[in-house]
Amino acid sequence: MRWTHSRRLTAAALTAALLSPVPALAGAAGGGHDCVRRTLVLSAMPVELDPLFAKTKVDKTVTAAGHDFVVGTLQGHQVVLSLTGIGPVNATNRTEQAFKLFTCNGRPAFDGVVFSGVAGGDWIGSVTVPVRWTLDKGKTFLPVDRRMLASAQKVAAGKVALEQQAPAGDPACGCVVSPQSVGTVSVTHKPTVEVGGNGETTDPFSGRALPCAPGGGDVFGCEPCALQGDHATQAQQFATGVAPFVDPSFFSGYASSTAPGKGHYVAEDEETAAVATVAARARVPFLGFRAVSDGGGDPLGLPGFPVQFFYYRQLAADNAAAVTLAFLSAWAAAPQHGVAASTH
Repeated sequence: MRWTHSRRLTAAALTAALLSPVPALAGAAGGGHDCVRRTLVLSAMPVELDPLFAKTKVDKTVTAAGHDFVVGTLQGHQVVLSLTGIGPVNATNRTEQAFKLFTCNGRPAFDGVVFSGVAGGDWIGSVTVPVRWTLDKGKTFLPVDRRMLASAQKVAAGKVALEQQAPAGDPACGCVVSPQSVGTVSVTHKPTVEVGGNGETTDPFSGRALPCAPGGGDVFGCEPCALQGDHATQAQQFATGVAPFVDPSFFSGYASSTAPGKGHYVAEDEETAAVATVAARARVPFLGFRAVSDGGGDPLGLPGFPVQFFYYRQLAADNAAAVTLAFLSAWAAAPQHGVAASTH
């Protein structure tokens, strides 16, 4: 998710999160130490993970410290799906947790990590695949995996069906109708897949972890929409973790701490580079897909973030997922796709 420049959590969003219902206690955590090589698929918010979760044949759900890791099969891959939560601290913590939970001979049992989500960028609905990411405003950059990038380039050269009309979505996770079944306006351009350029991850939360909200809908919720309403542990974490964000002093340095780095970034978010950093330390290949939820091509002329984000987040999330699914299909056919993360 993207929170940049003068962007800040709205009082309405915080109020909705604070008033979310407290779910019932779920089952105990399972184990992940089976030496099966899997692909870790991550998103920050339910709206981003939902389209991938819907295509996954689920084998089991491993719950650890109140966080769910869905184990199953997706596009020919053995996968683990999970939500990181919003922000770089959450993204770092959740990736590290997955690496510790799913191991083989003392190492993470993942052949790769893929992030699918939305971001700020140039053209709403288009999917960006940056070749490198920065977590420190452009001082240093971390490259993505070369083999994974090559598969993404083949996908971009093909024909992935991307939405141009923005769906209304399912913000409350009511699951009454499909999020894609009710359309709204169409963006003024045909969304495309763009491989290349730099991505930037910023930290608008000043090193704090923004807690998810139990039953918090498709943005602030703790699980995919289909699974929301499960864990009392999450309610306890939210009650204690939200305090710094309702303190007015939290917002005093918000704008200055999230100013973008120098240069142009095709994607600006709050998680990808943090996940990439953890993957690089463990020498696990990484690639990120970010579709633009706030940018150009808005026929309504909405006033940027967060208004554009809330209006176009379903369009962007669906398009990011479509390219992620196409990538996983292509990457499944590639030989030796999980050797080690490339560096240069």
